[in-house]
Amino acid sequence: MTTTSLSNAAMDTTVVHVTGGRPLVGRVPVQGSKNIALHLYAAAFLADAPVVLTGTPAILDTQVCAQILRHAGATVDVGAGRMSVAPPNAARLLIHPGLGRKVRTTTVLAAAVLARTGQVSFPYPGGDAFCPRLIDRHLAAMQAAGADVIASDTGLRAVCGPRGVTAFTVDVNTPYGPSLGATVTAMLLAARARGTSLITHPSIEPEVTETARFLADRGVLIHTDDEGLHVTGSDWIAGGEFAVAGDRIEAATMIMAAAATGGDIHLDNITPAELPDGLASAFASAGISLTDARNGGVRAQCHGTLTAVETATGPHPGLPTDTAPQLAAMLTQAHGTSLIAERVYPRRDTHVEGLRAFGADIAATDAMTRIRGLVRLHGARVEGADIRAASALMIAALATEGASTIRGMYHLRRGYGHLLDNLATLGADITTIPGGS
Repeated sequence: MTTTSLSNAAMDTTVVHVTGGRPLVGRVPVQGSKNIALHLYAAAFLADAPVVLTGTPAILDTQVCAQILRHAGATVDVGAGRMSVAPPNAARLLIHPGLGRKVRTTTVLAAAVLARTGQVSFPYPGGDAFCPRLIDRHLAAMQAAGADVIASDTGLRAVCGPRGVTAFTVDVNTPYGPSLGATVTAMLLAARARGTSLITHPSIEPEVTETARFLADRGVLIHTDDEGLHVTGSDWIAGGEFAVAGDRIEAATMIMAAAATGGDIHLDNITPAELPDGLASAFASAGISLTDARNGGVRAQCHGTLTAVETATGPHPGLPTDTAPQLAAMLTQAHGTSLIAERVYPRRDTHVEGLRAFGADIAATDAMTRIRGLVRLHGARVEGADIRAASALMIAALATEGASTIRGMYHLRRGYGHLLDNLATLGADITTIPGGS
């Protein structure tokens, strides 16, 4: 996909028509994890031999990251669930300004270039903008590794001395818990620094542990103890093949869509053990059972009417913040009053207005969302403002017995490669009309 086509995707006027009221039943696969893959794309740029990532999701963000890596000098090939990345002969010291503003992991990609070359210029990150999302811990890691960081209105420039990045100690904690992205940024810098670096209060999200496993498989020494995460840099990082884990957020989205419609689904490429404890606990409280399915995967069933839940998002293994909007949509179909507290970001409520358009009794005050159910939803015309808000609106449309139209498919395509096809396979009545109305 070219830069031009990616630009056109951002202006996507596709409309999805959904006629709800059909229980979702059947078996579909879960894609490779969007969030894990985006961090592995950056890590692959560090390798000194070709890397092949398998199970990569067929999403717009994969195409954007491939373009960014090509622009930085790597040879990249994407297709059929694989991304191959060959190291640059001469790296370009720049993250493409236009492309970098399309994804959230821009600073992580910049850290990979900085680690490899000793300097980089990059734009401020893009991606979902449901609240202010700071990058100060990323920049602190760059500075700790010896870079001078200069900010302007349009972006940033980080420059190390002649020896490049050096071993360092950095704290990646924030008022909302350890920063996932900054932990990966620090790991990438440390992987190329001479000596052993220490990352204190590191995140333990799967995005971090899978990136650490990728680097360890390539010869980087990594271990954790009571002090934090220790990374010993290497002047040679091996290539090879690495599989992207299944997408726990997509799995949760499909489970919640099935539960909201009274369905029964079997998901491949993920197991119940891979779903975080906080998510599994919320599902159990709501009345959703998760079991190991025959022939692998997970089976999700809801026996009877859903029950209201009181829960809060939090760092792994808590309830992932990226599942909170979809959970709110599902809980419109639960008896009682549900409460979801947002404890990863200052607030997350871009889905609330859209759910109200369906007739949901939902309100958000600061970081708390309240949902009263059971509410009989009606058809609506809505637009998703970000990836997870768009998927929450899809769940609401599937739960209503009327017809709905949803815009904002650009956002959905950024995070889900085959969600609409999978829902249709499970029995959803979905029609997609490019430029439709």
